Amino acid sequence: MKTISTIVLAVAYTLFSAESSRAQGCVAVRHMSCAAPAGMNSADFFKQRNGHWQVSAGYRFFRSYKHFVGDVEQKHRVEQGTQVINVSHALDLGITYLVNHRLSFSANLPIQYNDRSSLYEHYGNAVAQNPEQKRFHTGSQGIGDLRISGSYWVINPAKLPKANLAVGLGIKLPTGNYQATDDFHKLTKEGTDYTINKPVDQSIQLGDGGVGASVELQGYAQLTKTLTAYANGFYLFNPRETNGVVRSPESTTVDLVTGTFSVADQFAARLGLSQSLGFVPGLSVMLGGRVEGVPAMDAIGGSSGFRRPGYIVSVEPGLAYMRHKTSVAATVPIAIYRNRIKSYADRLDPLGQKHGDAAFADYLVSINISRWF
Repeated sequence: MKTISTIVLAVAYTLFSAESSRAQGCVAVRHMSCAAPAGMNSADFFKQRNGHWQVSAGYRFFRSYKHFVGDVEQKHRVEQGTQVINVSHALDLGITYLVNHRLSFSANLPIQYNDRSSLYEHYGNAVAQNPEQKRFHTGSQGIGDLRISGSYWVINPAKLPKANLAVGLGIKLPTGNYQATDDFHKLTKEGTDYTINKPVDQSIQLGDGGVGASVELQGYAQLTKTLTAYANGFYLFNPRETNGVVRSPESTTVDLVTGTFSVADQFAARLGLSQSLGFVPGLSVMLGGRVEGVPAMDAIGGSSGFRRPGYIVSVEPGLAYMRHKTSVAATVPIAIYRNRIKSYADRLDPLGQKHGDAAFADYLVSINISRWF
């Protein structure tokens, strides 16, 4: 029977190589595969010759609707029915080439479907503007930003299979449409409905329009015969400041700070334990913590433009199953703390009072499957 580290790391590869780091809400983290380095996980599991391939697919779903300013929930938004609701589905497709037991290269591409409904973007939230409190929808569909990455295990897994650390580098290409548009409903002074076509909200744009570079780490340690600790994290550097997409082209003036979409950095990290279940070979349960989000200030380049920075802390239970060359895993990160921090534009307020909001989901559904050939 294979060791628990073998099972956990095979499943961890399934989870991480196709993982979407889309935050659970309007915090604008792109749907793309950049949550951990791709690559080989355990010599005990793979025992492959050079030149083998893996294909993977991961499904993601969330529904965001709870608004926060800082870490304070704006409960009146739901009570009054003025909340913004984002529904997101994504299918992350990946392929990996295993050069040897330590080095691998991967490419991952998300396919997305996003729906957003609101009052304020159309007739408005106020009863005077929108007496029937009508809600309208906008959306986007298509491929997201492509990620190409490489990963290298610091120690040869064949020599030290019980603990290891992988370092990865990646590049993110702006293949997703970062200027997707849809029709927005407006009212004339006489109360007649008309529509204007303009860019959809940043949270449902398919890409960010910038070339980015990611640094990624993935590690594990077998604690007992049936218990393994795992961790992974990444940071995506997006040097481009803004992508030039004007948020409100119908306006006569464009705000120099927030009038166009920002191309923001991203980050995510996970830490947890996996316990094998001996009564079903290959099956394990996982429990960990997860944090993901968008910083207010980029590490490289300027931070101007419109963004909703913030982060989510979640508890992440899951199940994983490995059989021969196939791995399947499902996790449901449940948000326990959400914080919409002040953006670069908010910090320019001389009175220090400006603080935008963002909507977050209560949970995220993530299902992944991979197969080696």
